[in-house]
Amino acid sequence: MGIFTHREQILRHRAYWDHKPLLRRVYHDFYKMIASQLSNLPDGRIVELGSGIGSIKDVIPHCITTDMFPTPWSDQVENAYQLSFQDETVSDLILVDVFHHLQFPGTALSEFYRVLRPGGKVIMLEPSIGALGLLVFGLLHQEGLRFNGKIEWNAPHGQSLENPEYYTSQGNATRIFLGESYTEQLKAWKNIEVTRLSALVYLASGGYTKPQLLFNGALPFIKSIEPWFDFLPALFAIRMIVALTK
Repeated sequence: MGIFTHREQILRHRAYWDHKPLLRRVYHDFYKMIASQLSNLPDGRIVELGSGIGSIKDVIPHCITTDMFPTPWSDQVENAYQLSFQDETVSDLILVDVFHHLQFPGTALSEFYRVLRPGGKVIMLEPSIGALGLLVFGLLHQEGLRFNGKIEWNAPHGQSLENPEYYTSQGNATRIFLGESYTEQLKAWKNIEVTRLSALVYLASGGYTKPQLLFNGALPFIKSIEPWFDFLPALFAIRMIVALTK
């Protein structure tokens, strides 16, 4: 069921991508932000998990794209809980709207830590749940927030993770990386940096699920006022980039 749901989602995303130029610009800018935070380790091996339609290659062409099953846009199949890479062989792991689909984030983060080289990074783009984010992702988005639900940090002993069920909890990154409840679980990481974004252009684009709200010509104006809203992330941030350094 999980793979079937994900496969359908990728096809829907491709249709939106082809018909919404503003959406393409939004993610191009997100990918540039991600690229600016790469570890830049020598002989870097950059891997994206859950690559979907593989659009990250427009900005990071040498990125290895992956997904849970073969797709026309992925280089190889990977399971976030059971990566095929050897210990300390990856310089950067990129996840764009993937972390909130990981039912057992602690199990996944342990696997990420295993494959990363010292100084390597996990870089994630995720929803940010402030006041506006609560409205956007809580009321206007089809995926659930589960903001008060229990986070199962590690998979139960003996549970098979080869074909994980479809799961979504868009509030998880905010709870884990912006609060203090998971400080102990994250202590292995050398550094954790969170950049919260108002991402007004993303909101105006309608994302992958809603109609575009503004005409394309409004893009320069929206981009010009975004920094003002970024100063008040508790109110206006709806997206965030999380960078974990090993």
